[in-house]
Amino acid sequence: MTTLSAPAGTRRRRRATAPGGAAGIWTATPFTKIVLAVTIVISAFPLYWMIVIASRSNREATDVPPPFLPGGNLGENIQRVLSNPDAHYVTGLTNSLIIAVAVTASVVLISTFAGFAFARLRFKGGRILLLLVLVTMMVPLQQMGIVPLYRVMVSLGWVGSIKAVIMPYLLNGFGVFLMTQYTDQAVPNELVEAARVDGASTLRIWFNVVLPAVRPGMAVLGINTFMLTWNDFMWPLLVLTPDNPTVQVAINSLNAKYGTDYVLIFSGTLMSILPLIVVFIAFGRQIIGGLMEGAVKA
Repeated sequence: MTTLSAPAGTRRRRRATAPGGAAGIWTATPFTKIVLAVTIVISAFPLYWMIVIASRSNREATDVPPPFLPGGNLGENIQRVLSNPDAHYVTGLTNSLIIAVAVTASVVLISTFAGFAFARLRFKGGRILLLLVLVTMMVPLQQMGIVPLYRVMVSLGWVGSIKAVIMPYLLNGFGVFLMTQYTDQAVPNELVEAARVDGASTLRIWFNVVLPAVRPGMAVLGINTFMLTWNDFMWPLLVLTPDNPTVQVAINSLNAKYGTDYVLIFSGTLMSILPLIVVFIAFGRQIIGGLMEGAVKA
């Protein structure tokens, strides 16, 4: 009797899988591991260098050769940042957190609603509206509209208030486009039709069917929006007062009048990235899950 054997390519492919036997998982080559290690070192070095300088004195930070190990002045430098009378750093952190959370929640919620509508609901003028959303992505609205937008804020009496920073960014064209594409791929039309046959309303379909499926896309959009809002500098500098800044404006105020206090700036910057790290830790699993789900579907 003739015994059928798997092709040689299949045997090699099976041997290349991980010891756990999971399908589609390949063993990394030494070259891949070296490239990943170098990439991690290059990506993490700026953060490590920030910690080193933030934990040193100004004299040690400007030594040649510079120090490569953290010092013992981090607590003292952080206290100097918090007590700086010109920066209003605590107020800046609080304002940035309020602004970033409000803008992120609004953008994610509205974009998810709009993405579901554009991807799975049929209504007159839907394609034209989506085209208008794409047009807004092609025009640098912040740079071109900063003067009329500032005049609107003056007429509303919002200059100096964080409302002037929150309101213009509650809707994002990129977010609508992203969630439209993600909903179109992640939510089959048959699933929506089946829910309608079962008597579910549009809002219930969005909450029970669409929302669980697009959660990874919402996490990506949320992190991207939070980062962009948190790091925004030009518009808050224009519409907020020096005693009511965001964290980026507060860091800029740490500059001394007749010199640059690098230790103070690095300490303030180090504290300012902690909320971003927390957001990445909180939503990182959703992003990885979305990427793995897309890889399995592919």
